Parts: sequence; structure tokens; C-alpha cells
Amino acid sequence: MKRILLKLSGEALAGDKHKGFDDETILAVARQVKELVDDGIQVGIVIGGGNFWRGRQNNTVDRTKADQIGMLATVMNCIYVSEMFRSVGMMTSILTPFECGAFTKLFSKDRANKYFSKGMVVFFAGGTGHPYFSTDTGVVLRAIEVDADVILLAKAVDAVYDSDPRTNPNAVKYDSVSIDEVIEKNLQVVDMTASILARDNKMPMWVFGLNEENSIVNAVKGTFKGTKVTV
Repeated sequence: MKRILLKLSGEALAGDKHKGFDDETILAVARQVKELVDDGIQVGIVIGGGNFWRGRQNNTVDRTKADQIGMLATVMNCIYVSEMFRSVGMMTSILTPFECGAFTKLFSKDRANKYFSKGMVVFFAGGTGHPYFSTDTGVVLRAIEVDADVILLAKAVDAVYDSDPRTNPNAVKYDSVSIDEVIEKNLQVVDMTASILARDNKMPMWVFGLNEENSIVNAVKGTFKGTKVTV
């Protein structure tokens, strides 16, 4: 692989605290990403905002405003995680689809490619920049725009199952599943909008557990234990 886009759960980065940041979790991710970057792999990252805000769980705040708060949560996450990455020796940049003053740069494909060519880890914050679209849709959109080889989905669950393994002990794991089957059976690898966007643009996704030891490196160049969503 030459270029990957890694999607991280904001809640996963909070560790057992479930809110804010867990530095050891983030540093473990940073060390794995550095190993990939040192091997010449270009890495882009999208982070969810669930460790700060989950707008759909709040019925009081207007949906557009709730989604805007979520976008800003992803910006905060990317600024923090970017600095943690820098602490282990990586160069980073943060791109957003809207102006954030001096905090980030405005996204463009040309700018992202320039940063990738310099060996920088590129963080794509702020989702799509529009309400009613999740960070799932944001990661698929950015992966397509920057011609990533694959999307790596580092989740709390270690693979794709035919039902929720946390509530069904008999859930069946998929080693490989087509995006058409994901859509038909609503397997919720990513939301439906993102699934259709991935299918129509032939963007593969690999799903694995973030908390497994060295899981990101293993997904790229080791023994992959999750699910490959094929197109």
C-alpha cells in the first residue's frame, strides 16, 4: 500500500474514561502510525467526536447546530492527537473543509497531496463541513478524493458480524464481505450514505479492533484478523 486513510473512534481514544483523552491509548496509536510512515506509507487520519459530543443523542439542540458542535469536536480531537503524534517524531498537518483561523488549513486535494509528499500525517477534521453527514461519510469522501488505497476502520469491535457480538454470543464473524451485502443486510460497518459512496467509487474498507496489540501495523503489513469489505 502507498496511501491509507485511518478512521479512529473518538470514544476509543478516551480509553476507559469514555470522555476526553487517554494518552496511553493515543501514544500506542502514534507509535504504530510512525512505524508505517517510517516505511514510506502515507497516512491520513479521520477521528470521530464521540468522546466530546454525540449530537444525535440530544433532542433539545437543533440538528444543524448539534452537527456543527460535532464537527468542532473532531477538530479538537485532531489538534490534540496531532500534537501527540509530533511528540513521537512525526510531522503533521490538519485540514478542515471550513476556515478555523490559525488552527488548521483549508482542505484541498492539492494541499493534501503536497503534505503527503513531504512525509506528513494528514488529519482530516470537520467531517464534510455540512450537517446531516457523519464522519463515516467524511472518511469515505476524503479517501476517494485523495486516492487512498484502502480505508482502515479501527473500531471497538474487532470485525464485522452478522449481528452485534456484544449482545449476541452466537454472532457470526465475516472474514470478508462485499459492500453490496453490507448494504443489503444493513451490517452497519459505516452508515448507509458512506456505504453507498464506497460502493459507487470502489473504495475497500478493512475493519479491525483498535485495542488489539499492534493492530494498525498488523492490518497493513502483518496478520490481518478483522474483516475485509470488498468492492
